Amino acid sequence: MKHSDFHIGLDFWCGKGRWRCTDVGTRTVVAIRIDQVTTTTVDASETTHDTLTYEQANAAGWFIGPPYAVAELVIDENDLEACSLERDEL
Repeated sequence: MKHSDFHIGLDFWCGKGRWRCTDVGTRTVVAIRIDQVTTTTVDASETTHDTLTYEQANAAGWFIGPPYAVAELVIDENDLEACSLERDEL
């Protein structure tokens, strides 16, 4: 994809993940991963990891922002060509 293809709210694929654009800079795009959310819970005796589906995370409000409850990733101009509007069937 080209930088000009991106806008806030656009869902796209990069690698094996589905992402949502949260900001467009001069030479970068910022996005959150939306196909899954991995959570970590730590208590005194154990650490547990859980993976939420898009539907579960969306219903719980993980994608409402800014600020977002999930980490935003900066995609620079050199990596934009790895993004696509269609899922890459590997």
